[in-house]
Amino acid sequence: MLDRHFYGAMGLEGVYDKVISGRRLDLEDGKRLFDCPNPLAVGALAHEVRSRLHGELAYYVLNQHINYSNICVNLCRFCAFGRNAGDPLAFELSLDAILAKVRDRLDEPITEVHIVGGCHPDLRLDYFERMLREIRKLRPQVHIKAFTAVEIAHFADKEGLSTREVLARLKDAGLEMLPGGGAEVFSGRIRELLCPRKLSGDGWLRVMREAHELGIQSNATMLFGHRETVEERLEHLDALRRLQDETGGFICFIPLPFQPHNTGIAGAQPTTGVDELKTIAVSRLMLDNIPHIKAYWVMLTVKIAQVALYFGADDLDGTVIEERIGHMAGAESDQALTRAELERLIREAGFRPVERDSFFQPVSKAGMPEGLKALSGASRVGRC
Repeated sequence: MLDRHFYGAMGLEGVYDKVISGRRLDLEDGKRLFDCPNPLAVGALAHEVRSRLHGELAYYVLNQHINYSNICVNLCRFCAFGRNAGDPLAFELSLDAILAKVRDRLDEPITEVHIVGGCHPDLRLDYFERMLREIRKLRPQVHIKAFTAVEIAHFADKEGLSTREVLARLKDAGLEMLPGGGAEVFSGRIRELLCPRKLSGDGWLRVMREAHELGIQSNATMLFGHRETVEERLEHLDALRRLQDETGGFICFIPLPFQPHNTGIAGAQPTTGVDELKTIAVSRLMLDNIPHIKAYWVMLTVKIAQVALYFGADDLDGTVIEERIGHMAGAESDQALTRAELERLIREAGFRPVERDSFFQPVSKAGMPEGLKALSGASRVGRC
């Protein structure tokens, strides 16, 4: 049981009262949480909310990541993934090569294919439409989560179409969900410093609003630990919360720690475990209308991701198998985890593992207590 006097001694009595009563925190509350010198106190509040939403459940997915190319016109300063065409580290997969990756794993019970890449200067929309349709033929039951809002806007610019038209065409080809990448931090100051060619924060939110209106749900992210202030982090979270109030289309939020290696940001240091855990906790507390918070083990490391389950996170993502974006920036995690490894990590942390699909519906509810079955079904956007 959380102690109100304990939080009062740290100047967090008002925040404590709001959390316990389920009332929305404001930006000043978020600032107090970030300023709190006791990360365990912040984590305990987030765990209270996480337990209220998900009990002892912790989710994972059997998925496959495909990065079709790292050739990119934006070349953001924080990105170690993007390359100019002709760079020795540039790559571009043919449609046959992409389909071969899918075929290689047809014997595995994957429920999600996750596809992203750079904003390629030459690839046209029909390449991506064919990609989706051919993957759907190979895996008719899989959920296809593909293309960030930044990629959608890039496709629209290439084709002279609206982003809504691009989204509709991709949905018709088999797109079911958008990943949350490309959001970075919405602050115009930060985007001018780090990614001046990239879609603006307002543009990212507009594309997501259109996707949600078309029935395409999505995730959302925040890249933190580079040049942003705490206030800019909180403004980012508030912008997501306000859009979620409008559309209800965000399923999961993923706080992504900046990986400084091989980037263009001089003197940047890796995030600390305390900052990572506190950011996850504050995200859970601020985003009262987004049901899931992901501890993305690829960028956090497996050990921090385990601890994050006590700081508000309820999901570890999945098997992944091949991930290039974080690893080209120096991520030290493995490339893949098996189902058995994911379940062991969750159980050792004291939680009950649940295999999910892209929409956080349990793949199998066998053996789950009735109360937890009801909770897991209620946690999807639109039902909570």
